[in-house]
Amino acid sequence: MKHHFTRTLQRGGSVWLAVLTLLSLTACGGYREYENLIIQEEQEERAVNFFSPMEKTDPNAENVARTASDLTVAMAEEALGVTMVYRTYTAEDYQDKTYDEVTLNRARNNMDDLYLLNPDTILVLGAEGRLMDLSHLESAKNLREVILTANTVDGKLVAIPQEVVAYGLFVNVDLFNQYGLALPETPEEFLECCRVFQKNGIETPIGANRWWLETFVFAQAYADLYNGGNTAAEIADLNSGKTKYSDYLRPGFEFLQTLIDRGYIDAEKALVSEAIEAEGPDFLSGKTPIVMAYWGAANTETAYGKTDFEMQVIGFPSSRGQMPVIPMTGFGIGAEAEHREDAVSVLEVMTSDEALRVYSETNRVISPSKNVKVDCVPALRPLNERIEEGVYVLGSNAGMNVEQWGNTCLIVRDLLGGATVEECMASFDALQAAAAD
Repeated sequence: MKHHFTRTLQRGGSVWLAVLTLLSLTACGGYREYENLIIQEEQEERAVNFFSPMEKTDPNAENVARTASDLTVAMAEEALGVTMVYRTYTAEDYQDKTYDEVTLNRARNNMDDLYLLNPDTILVLGAEGRLMDLSHLESAKNLREVILTANTVDGKLVAIPQEVVAYGLFVNVDLFNQYGLALPETPEEFLECCRVFQKNGIETPIGANRWWLETFVFAQAYADLYNGGNTAAEIADLNSGKTKYSDYLRPGFEFLQTLIDRGYIDAEKALVSEAIEAEGPDFLSGKTPIVMAYWGAANTETAYGKTDFEMQVIGFPSSRGQMPVIPMTGFGIGAEAEHREDAVSVLEVMTSDEALRVYSETNRVISPSKNVKVDCVPALRPLNERIEEGVYVLGSNAGMNVEQWGNTCLIVRDLLGGATVEECMASFDALQAAAAD
């Protein structure tokens, strides 16, 4: 299963997130702090061992997202007299293992205290009881509902992020205006826009890659589930097997198949393309009117933060209009971690409104705290307005017994490779059956 942080490391983009994190996704540059780990661990001062995909930032490195995270770490160290010991994915010989595989192994063996977790590892470790319940933290009281929904497993809040990573459609507004097109709200309107673009010589209107096409699926699959007022009951029916994930996901896969069949997406190219690296040049040059990316890509000049045309970031087409898609990550603490009490204190500081304001203002991202508001760049306002209205779907939800983000990504890749929609739905049915065992 391919995962969010693994993708971050492979493509060298920017989210914290990445997030993300972030996830917003940043390159893993800078010097390797891990060479001093043995010295740090031998000191008798209080320490919290922190495992993440990123090393501590070189003070001279231009890496805004990681600098923001380090600022909040520094706040915790100063307030508590604790040293954060970075144990990083890039500092180990893990070339043959994904970040998630390594994280699962380390958490199951209590090798660290604090972990930066992807959606699927949050679900797995939470279900295994290996993560502390963080709902008692003061900062947890200020979290947006989307965080509580996404990161609660068996009634326990097991992870808290420093930002909310949202995905949307990045569109060249100049090209839409040139052909008299309104920005699409529904799948039907989106298809019509693509038809007009193709009719006027733009052969492939959508720049796609092998990672993010699942966003189209989520927007259509779960628009009603997350915005229809019956979320908990519908998820309970999915988890019990009363309803099928494939029934929700089918319309999104059929939509992708239509995009492929009509040539609006180049499936062969998308299947082997890395995010932004492949579709970015054509989008920036005005050859491709539509790409998909995460929030932070609009803030950095290494992605889409500086264009020669008017760009807007909107939600994906759905029956309820433009729909942001939000995958969730977060910090988790090992339930049996050696320094879990100090780790709790550290996380309390890092996710306080004060620290989240520093983080969000530095990165210009959506804060997980409902008390922290940050002005976003003009291009992101359409997406931000929907999220502030409470309109979105989750691309990951630890309360669902079938992991969504990674599984859907892989099955979309099967579709790109020639699998039928029915074969893709059978894959989801098999996953649901396995989760019930």
